[in-house]
Amino acid sequence: QVQLVESGGGLVQPGGSLRLSCVGSARNFGFYGMGWHRQAPGKQREFVAFLATGGGTSYADSVKGRFTISRDNTKNTLYLQMNNLKPEDTAVYYCKQPTPAGDYWGQGTQVTVSS
Repeated sequence: QVQLVESGGGLVQPGGSLRLSCVGSARNFGFYGMGWHRQAPGKQREFVAFLATGGGTSYADSVKGRFTISRDNTKNTLYLQMNNLKPEDTAVYYCKQPTPAGDYWGQGTQVTVSS
């Protein structure tokens, strides 16, 4: 059973930065691409960013130029560096690992952007 645990969320002022982490339990953590999604109150969960095993990345238009996804396979950890945060970035952020056996999700970490 794959377990993913996010951390790093919190309350930040507009224009501030946060770095989210997602630690995975799988021995083959580095075999698959991984991504971040978020869900704001009253809205559907949406795609934020994806990092392929070959290093290719993709981002939602709303976060391009502000967010950066990366990983350290030696630490079984996926990161999301979020800069110039806006109130509309407020959401619960989830990491996701798609595998042939199915998609695995973490429990989420709350990010609140407010003055």
